[in-house]
Amino acid sequence: MNVAKLLEKRRVQWSELERLCDAMEMRGRTEKSGLKHHRGAEGIARFSTLYRAACADLALADAYQLPPGTVTYLHRLVARSHNQLYRANKFEPQSWSTILFEVAPQQIFADPCARIATIIFFGLFSLSMFLGMNEDMFPGFADRMVGSEMLSQLEESYSQPLNADSEHYVAAAGWYIQHNTGIGLRCFAYGILLIPCLLTLAFNAVSLGTMFGYMARPDVVGGDNFFEFVTAHGPFELTAIALAAAAGLRLGIGVFYTAGLTRRDSIRANAMKAVPIMAASVMLFILAAITEGFISPSPLPYVVKAIWSVLSSGLISFYFVVLGFPRDVLKVTPGPETGDQPNAA
Repeated sequence: MNVAKLLEKRRVQWSELERLCDAMEMRGRTEKSGLKHHRGAEGIARFSTLYRAACADLALADAYQLPPGTVTYLHRLVARSHNQLYRANKFEPQSWSTILFEVAPQQIFADPCARIATIIFFGLFSLSMFLGMNEDMFPGFADRMVGSEMLSQLEESYSQPLNADSEHYVAAAGWYIQHNTGIGLRCFAYGILLIPCLLTLAFNAVSLGTMFGYMARPDVVGGDNFFEFVTAHGPFELTAIALAAAAGLRLGIGVFYTAGLTRRDSIRANAMKAVPIMAASVMLFILAAITEGFISPSPLPYVVKAIWSVLSSGLISFYFVVLGFPRDVLKVTPGPETGDQPNAA
């Protein structure tokens, strides 16, 4: 069946979902939750079904570039429905686990801002590491990018083997949380203006990559100690920086590209998409800080830190790729009136 004709047939369900949103918003002005008190469990189940179908319809409308009026209408309908469905008065472990392990990774996986930020950050990081490591091919690159004084301090800091005492761990963990969060907040805050966010992201990528490359040179003092320190927490920290920038970019997109919505509605809709990205970034920053404070500076054997790095990289990949991979890319949830599915052709 032609996708445009299929979506046209589903306008009956869109109208029903819109009426439910109107009723719940009106009730929500006088009660704590419009959804909770609307027709009980049966009403919640029906609303959830209509909401999932509208999300699938919106994905198809975007993919097949249907008329802007249809896409705009579905954007607003999905945003209104999302506000009602995920408005809660208390902590509910089941709903939060669904958001954390189903909704968030799939939304991040599908978000082009996350892909753009990740490609820019890790691309520049890898390139700068290669350029900084090969002094013969690119003489003076590290000095120009980071500065000779910073490189000297880096060598001096890691000239001695790691052997921090237990008191250092707690203090270091707190400092790293503050430092890492500051990097993430800057990338996120600048995202509203797009270009400053990309520049901040690129600056951190080039600086970190250059330092990694410089310390990888065989003639540099403290290189082994440096990599023994950064191996354990590197995957968490580097991924967190990229995600923080991605969340900021998502907000900035809402300001400059409204997709037919009012600017206020566009910012609100993109803010909802940015929340899971920033939440994932915060989670990774915390894990990086804990690792950086308690494991990285410890005298544990390097093999233990390397195993931790591999495990953390595997967990990151599993969360964002395996859990995030879309289950039904072009599947439209059938309503009670029809069991039609769109034809991929």
